[in-house]
Amino acid sequence: MKIIVGLGNPGNRYELTRHNAGFLAIDYFLKDRDAITCQSKFNAQVCEYHENGMKVFFVKPQSYMNLSGEVIREIAAFYKIDVTTDLLVIHDDKDLVFGQIKSGSGSGAGGHNGVQNTIDELGTKDFARIRIGVEAREPDSPLPTDEFVLQKFTDEELAQLKEKVFPETNKLIEAFLQK
Repeated sequence: MKIIVGLGNPGNRYELTRHNAGFLAIDYFLKDRDAITCQSKFNAQVCEYHENGMKVFFVKPQSYMNLSGEVIREIAAFYKIDVTTDLLVIHDDKDLVFGQIKSGSGSGAGGHNGVQNTIDELGTKDFARIRIGVEAREPDSPLPTDEFVLQKFTDEELAQLKEKVFPETNKLIEAFLQK
């Protein structure tokens, strides 16, 4: 069993914002998949998917970003998974330029409150992550980061996400599922 969590904020207000890159990546992965059942539980939207006989849960916490770790901890405990091997968290990263993707595990939160809350709630930073770069501001932009990440992606950025970023993210998700 594997659990893949996309971080974001619930509600229409945040639907296509940079901070919801994790939600968008999950939606993109699931859009052409069969045999998916979705339901609301654990204060999250949880979609069950089966791949090669393995049960995979795709999770979009419905708490706000900064409390995502509480939802992740509860789901991980309920399903009794080893978060160091069976959990993947997908989130935006303002320290990466728009469109850049990095994967790995064991790194700190880098100022991302949803990731910090997850580390705090799980008691470890040793879980797999896919970080999606969202930084598109000019170097001298006065716009604070907290306001920037809550802005919607431009139409051009959304097109790039669908054409380049999310197909690459899908490959990383598939690689995680093969472990």
